[in-house]
Amino acid sequence: MRYEGMIYRPPSEAYSLIVQVTIGCSQNRCIFCSMFKEKRFRIRKVEEVLEDLQDARNKYRYVEKIFLADGDALICKMTDLDAILHFIKDQFPECKQVTLYGSPRSILMKQQEDLDKLRELGISMIYMGLESGNDEVLTYMKKGVTSQEMIEAAQKVKHAKIRLSVTAISGLGGRQLWKEHAKDTGLVLSQMKPDYIGLLTLMIEEDLPLADKIRSGEFELLNPYDILIETKEMLKYMDCPDCIFRSNHASNYVNLRGTLNQDKEAMINLLDEAIKGNVHLKSEWMRGF
Repeated sequence: MRYEGMIYRPPSEAYSLIVQVTIGCSQNRCIFCSMFKEKRFRIRKVEEVLEDLQDARNKYRYVEKIFLADGDALICKMTDLDAILHFIKDQFPECKQVTLYGSPRSILMKQQEDLDKLRELGISMIYMGLESGNDEVLTYMKKGVTSQEMIEAAQKVKHAKIRLSVTAISGLGGRQLWKEHAKDTGLVLSQMKPDYIGLLTLMIEEDLPLADKIRSGEFELLNPYDILIETKEMLKYMDCPDCIFRSNHASNYVNLRGTLNQDKEAMINLLDEAIKGNVHLKSEWMRGF
Protein backbone atom coordinates (compact mmCIF):
# COMPACT_ATOMS: atom_id res chain seq x y z
CA MET A 1 0.00 0.00 0.00
CA ARG A 2 1.26 3.46 -0.93
CA TYR A 3 0.07 6.64 0.78
CA GLU A 4 0.97 10.21 -0.10
CA GLY A 5 0.78 13.03 2.45
CA MET A 6 -1.72 13.30 5.28
CA ILE A 7 -4.70 10.96 4.94
CA TYR A 8 -8.15 12.29 5.84
CA ARG A 9 -11.28 10.21 6.26
CA PRO A 10 -14.72 10.59 7.87
CA PRO A 11 -14.91 9.37 11.49
CA SER A 12 -17.22 6.55 10.42
CA GLU A 13 -14.46 5.14 8.18
CA ALA A 14 -12.08 4.49 11.09
CA TYR A 15 -11.97 0.74 10.40
CA SER A 16 -12.13 0.88 6.61
CA LEU A 17 -9.40 0.01 4.16
CA ILE A 18 -8.34 3.38 2.74
CA VAL A 19 -7.08 3.54 -0.84
CA GLN A 20 -6.05 6.81 -2.48
CA VAL A 21 -7.74 7.20 -5.84
CA THR A 22 -6.96 10.91 -6.00
CA ILE A 23 -4.27 12.95 -4.28
CA GLY A 24 -5.59 16.06 -2.58
CA CYS A 25 -8.85 17.94 -3.20
CA SER A 26 -10.10 19.19 -6.56
CA GLN A 27 -11.51 22.40 -4.99
CA ASN A 28 -8.93 23.11 -2.27
CA ARG A 29 -9.63 26.86 -2.22
CA CYS A 30 -11.93 27.07 0.81
CA ILE A 31 -10.41 29.66 3.14
CA PHE A 32 -11.53 27.86 6.33
CA CYS A 33 -10.14 24.41 5.51
CA SER A 34 -6.63 23.12 6.20
CA MET A 35 -7.14 19.68 4.66
CA PHE A 36 -5.01 18.69 1.64
CA LYS A 37 -3.26 22.08 1.49
CA GLU A 38 0.17 20.42 1.22
CA LYS A 39 -0.92 18.46 -1.86
CA ARG A 40 -1.28 19.42 -5.49
CA PHE A 41 -4.42 17.74 -6.78
CA ARG A 42 -4.13 14.92 -9.24
CA ILE A 43 -5.95 11.73 -10.20
CA ARG A 44 -3.88 8.58 -9.76
CA LYS A 45 -3.40 6.11 -12.59
CA VAL A 46 -5.85 3.24 -12.38
CA GLU A 47 -2.99 0.75 -12.57
CA GLU A 48 -1.48 2.19 -9.37
CA VAL A 49 -4.81 2.00 -7.55
CA LEU A 50 -5.33 -1.61 -8.61
CA GLU A 51 -1.81 -2.48 -7.47
CA ASP A 52 -2.58 -1.03 -4.02
CA LEU A 53 -5.84 -2.96 -3.85
CA GLN A 54 -4.04 -6.16 -4.80
CA ASP A 55 -1.43 -5.46 -2.12
CA ALA A 56 -4.24 -5.04 0.43
CA ARG A 57 -5.84 -8.29 -0.73
CA ASN A 58 -2.54 -10.09 -0.19
CA LYS A 59 -2.19 -8.67 3.33
CA TYR A 60 -5.73 -8.76 4.72
CA ARG A 61 -7.93 -11.84 4.84
CA TYR A 62 -11.14 -9.92 5.54
CA VAL A 63 -12.04 -6.38 4.42
CA GLU A 64 -15.57 -5.30 5.24
CA LYS A 65 -15.40 -1.63 4.22
CA ILE A 66 -13.34 0.32 1.69
CA PHE A 67 -13.02 4.11 1.55
CA LEU A 68 -11.77 5.65 -1.69
CA ALA A 69 -9.68 8.70 -0.78
CA ASP A 70 -8.58 11.55 -1.08
CA GLY A 71 -10.94 14.48 -1.38
CA ASP A 72 -13.40 14.14 -4.24
CA ALA A 73 -12.62 10.69 -5.60
CA LEU A 74 -15.91 11.00 -7.49
CA ILE A 75 -14.23 13.36 -9.97
CA CYS A 76 -12.55 10.36 -11.63
CA LYS A 77 -13.73 9.29 -15.06
CA MET A 78 -16.42 6.64 -15.12
CA THR A 79 -14.09 4.23 -16.93
CA ASP A 80 -11.59 4.52 -14.06
CA LEU A 81 -14.24 4.10 -11.36
CA ASP A 82 -15.71 1.17 -13.28
CA ALA A 83 -12.33 -0.61 -13.34
CA ILE A 84 -11.68 0.05 -9.63
CA LEU A 85 -15.12 -1.05 -8.50
CA HIS A 86 -15.09 -4.18 -10.67
CA PHE A 87 -11.73 -5.10 -9.14
CA ILE A 88 -13.16 -4.65 -5.63
CA LYS A 89 -16.17 -6.82 -6.51
CA ASP A 90 -13.94 -9.56 -7.87
CA GLN A 91 -11.19 -9.51 -5.26
CA PHE A 92 -13.09 -8.47 -2.13
CA PRO A 93 -16.37 -10.44 -2.29
CA GLU A 94 -16.79 -10.02 1.48
CA CYS A 95 -16.75 -6.20 1.23
CA LYS A 96 -20.11 -4.77 2.30
CA GLN A 97 -19.52 -1.04 1.77
CA VAL A 98 -17.55 1.18 -0.61
CA THR A 99 -17.69 4.93 0.04
CA LEU A 100 -16.00 8.13 -1.09
CA TYR A 101 -15.99 11.92 -0.88
CA GLY A 102 -17.92 13.64 -3.66
CA SER A 103 -17.91 17.39 -4.20
CA PRO A 104 -21.19 18.96 -5.35
CA ARG A 105 -19.49 19.98 -8.58
CA SER A 106 -18.32 16.44 -9.33
CA ILE A 107 -21.75 15.01 -8.55
CA LEU A 108 -23.37 17.49 -10.93
CA MET A 109 -20.83 16.64 -13.65
CA LYS A 110 -21.95 13.02 -13.55
CA GLN A 111 -25.00 11.95 -15.54
CA GLN A 112 -27.84 10.39 -13.55
CA GLU A 113 -27.17 7.08 -15.26
CA ASP A 114 -23.53 7.32 -14.13
CA LEU A 115 -24.60 7.57 -10.49
CA ASP A 116 -27.08 4.73 -11.01
CA LYS A 117 -24.25 2.59 -12.38
CA LEU A 118 -21.96 3.48 -9.47
CA ARG A 119 -24.60 2.19 -7.07
CA GLU A 120 -24.85 -1.04 -9.07
CA LEU A 121 -21.07 -1.38 -8.95
CA GLY A 122 -21.01 -1.08 -5.18
CA ILE A 123 -20.85 2.59 -4.14
CA SER A 124 -23.08 2.62 -1.07
CA MET A 125 -22.54 6.13 0.29
CA ILE A 126 -21.17 9.52 -0.78
CA TYR A 127 -19.85 12.08 1.72
CA MET A 128 -20.52 15.67 0.70
CA GLY A 129 -19.58 18.93 2.41
CA LEU A 130 -22.38 21.48 2.54
CA GLU A 131 -20.69 23.61 5.24
CA SER A 132 -23.37 26.33 4.94
CA GLY A 133 -26.72 26.76 3.25
CA ASN A 134 -26.26 30.53 2.98
CA ASP A 135 -24.94 31.76 -0.36
CA GLU A 136 -23.20 34.81 1.12
CA VAL A 137 -21.26 32.55 3.49
CA LEU A 138 -20.45 30.08 0.71
CA THR A 139 -19.10 32.87 -1.50
CA TYR A 140 -17.07 34.42 1.31
CA MET A 141 -15.55 31.03 2.19
CA LYS A 142 -14.79 30.31 -1.52
CA LYS A 143 -16.70 27.03 -1.50
CA GLY A 144 -17.17 27.29 -5.27
CA VAL A 145 -20.86 26.30 -5.43
CA THR A 146 -24.25 27.74 -4.53
CA SER A 147 -26.79 26.35 -2.10
CA GLN A 148 -29.09 25.45 -5.02
CA GLU A 149 -26.30 23.43 -6.63
CA MET A 150 -25.84 21.62 -3.31
CA ILE A 151 -29.53 20.71 -3.28
CA GLU A 152 -29.45 19.52 -6.90
CA ALA A 153 -26.36 17.39 -6.23
CA ALA A 154 -28.00 15.81 -3.20
CA GLN A 155 -31.15 15.04 -5.14
CA LYS A 156 -29.12 13.27 -7.85
CA VAL A 157 -27.43 11.08 -5.24
CA LYS A 158 -30.73 10.26 -3.56
CA HIS A 159 -32.35 9.50 -6.92
CA ALA A 160 -29.59 6.94 -7.53
CA LYS A 161 -30.49 5.33 -4.19
CA ILE A 162 -27.00 5.99 -2.84
CA ARG A 163 -26.87 6.98 0.81
CA LEU A 164 -25.79 10.58 1.42
CA SER A 165 -23.82 11.91 4.37
CA VAL A 166 -23.57 15.70 4.60
CA THR A 167 -21.41 17.89 6.84
CA ALA A 168 -22.15 21.42 7.99
CA ILE A 169 -20.05 23.71 10.18
CA SER A 170 -21.29 25.71 13.16
CA GLY A 171 -19.76 29.17 13.40
CA LEU A 172 -18.98 29.51 9.69
CA GLY A 173 -21.11 32.64 9.36
CA GLY A 174 -19.20 34.40 12.11
CA ARG A 175 -20.75 37.16 14.20
CA GLN A 176 -22.13 38.99 11.18
CA LEU A 177 -24.06 36.19 9.47
CA TRP A 178 -24.76 33.63 12.22
CA LYS A 179 -28.55 33.95 11.98
CA GLU A 180 -28.59 33.62 8.21
CA HIS A 181 -26.13 30.73 8.34
CA ALA A 182 -28.19 28.88 10.95
CA LYS A 183 -31.55 29.34 9.23
CA ASP A 184 -30.42 28.70 5.66
CA THR A 185 -28.31 25.68 6.58
CA GLY A 186 -31.28 24.11 8.33
CA LEU A 187 -33.55 24.85 5.38
CA VAL A 188 -31.11 23.59 2.74
CA LEU A 189 -30.48 20.37 4.68
CA SER A 190 -34.25 19.91 4.78
CA GLN A 191 -34.33 20.02 0.97
CA MET A 192 -31.27 17.79 0.59
CA LYS A 193 -32.84 15.08 2.81
CA PRO A 194 -29.53 13.31 3.59
CA ASP A 195 -29.34 10.00 5.40
CA TYR A 196 -26.71 11.37 7.77
CA ILE A 197 -25.83 14.87 8.98
CA GLY A 198 -22.53 15.61 10.69
CA LEU A 199 -22.38 19.04 12.32
CA LEU A 200 -18.85 20.18 13.11
CA THR A 201 -17.71 23.41 14.77
CA LEU A 202 -15.33 25.83 13.08
CA MET A 203 -11.69 25.46 14.11
CA ILE A 204 -8.97 27.80 12.84
CA GLU A 205 -5.37 27.04 12.05
CA GLU A 206 -2.93 29.93 12.04
CA ASP A 207 -1.80 29.73 8.42
CA LEU A 208 -5.27 29.75 6.86
CA PRO A 209 -6.61 32.76 4.90
CA LEU A 210 -9.57 32.91 7.32
CA ALA A 211 -7.12 33.32 10.21
CA ASP A 212 -5.79 36.47 8.54
CA LYS A 213 -9.33 37.83 8.29
CA ILE A 214 -9.88 37.11 11.98
CA ARG A 215 -6.66 38.90 12.95
CA SER A 216 -7.64 41.93 10.85
CA GLY A 217 -11.08 42.08 12.47
CA GLU A 218 -12.90 41.39 9.21
CA PHE A 219 -14.30 38.09 10.52
CA GLU A 220 -15.37 37.71 14.17
CA LEU A 221 -15.59 34.24 15.70
CA LEU A 222 -18.54 33.20 17.82
CA ASN A 223 -17.86 32.26 21.43
CA PRO A 224 -18.84 28.75 22.64
CA TYR A 225 -22.24 29.83 23.98
CA ASP A 226 -23.02 31.67 20.74
CA ILE A 227 -22.21 28.43 18.91
CA LEU A 228 -24.78 26.60 21.03
CA ILE A 229 -27.42 29.25 20.30
CA GLU A 230 -26.65 29.04 16.57
CA THR A 231 -26.82 25.23 16.64
CA LYS A 232 -30.20 25.38 18.35
CA GLU A 233 -31.46 27.77 15.68
CA MET A 234 -30.15 25.52 12.92
CA LEU A 235 -31.88 22.48 14.40
CA LYS A 236 -35.19 24.35 14.59
CA TYR A 237 -35.20 24.73 10.80
CA MET A 238 -34.24 21.13 10.01
CA ASP A 239 -36.96 18.85 8.68
CA CYS A 240 -35.16 15.62 7.79
CA PRO A 241 -37.27 12.60 8.77
CA ASP A 242 -35.28 9.48 9.69
CA CYS A 243 -31.96 11.27 9.23
CA ILE A 244 -29.21 10.28 11.67
CA PHE A 245 -27.82 13.48 13.21
CA ARG A 246 -24.42 13.63 14.87
CA SER A 247 -22.65 16.59 16.42
CA ASN A 248 -20.09 14.63 18.42
CA HIS A 249 -16.96 15.51 16.47
CA ALA A 250 -13.79 16.46 18.34
CA SER A 251 -14.45 20.09 17.37
CA ASN A 252 -17.86 20.31 19.07
CA TYR A 253 -18.35 21.90 22.50
CA VAL A 254 -21.36 19.70 23.37
CA ASN A 255 -22.03 16.26 21.93
CA LEU A 256 -25.41 15.78 20.27
CA ARG A 257 -26.73 12.59 18.71
CA GLY A 258 -30.14 11.49 17.65
CA THR A 259 -32.47 10.72 14.77
CA LEU A 260 -34.44 13.50 13.12
CA ASN A 261 -37.09 14.50 13.48
CA GLN A 262 -38.10 12.54 16.57
CA ASP A 263 -35.07 13.48 18.67
CA LYS A 264 -34.92 17.13 17.66
CA GLU A 265 -36.75 18.42 20.74
CA ALA A 266 -34.52 16.42 23.09
CA MET A 267 -31.38 17.80 21.43
CA ILE A 268 -32.72 21.35 21.61
CA ASN A 269 -33.49 20.83 25.30
CA LEU A 270 -29.92 19.66 25.89
CA LEU A 271 -28.63 22.79 24.14
CA ASP A 272 -30.88 24.93 26.33
CA GLU A 273 -29.38 23.34 29.44
CA ALA A 274 -25.88 23.92 28.09
CA ILE A 275 -26.69 27.57 27.32
CA LYS A 276 -27.86 27.96 30.94
CA GLY A 277 -24.53 26.58 32.13
CA ASN A 278 -25.88 23.24 33.34
CA VAL A 279 -23.86 21.14 30.89
CA HIS A 280 -20.06 21.01 30.82
CA LEU A 281 -18.54 22.37 27.59
CA LYS A 282 -15.45 20.85 26.05
CA SER A 283 -12.34 22.89 26.86
CA GLU A 284 -10.57 24.61 23.96
CA TRP A 285 -7.43 22.54 24.46
CA MET A 286 -9.50 19.36 24.11
CA ARG A 287 -11.07 20.34 20.80
CA GLY A 288 -9.51 18.47 17.93
CA PHE A 289 -8.54 15.45 20.03
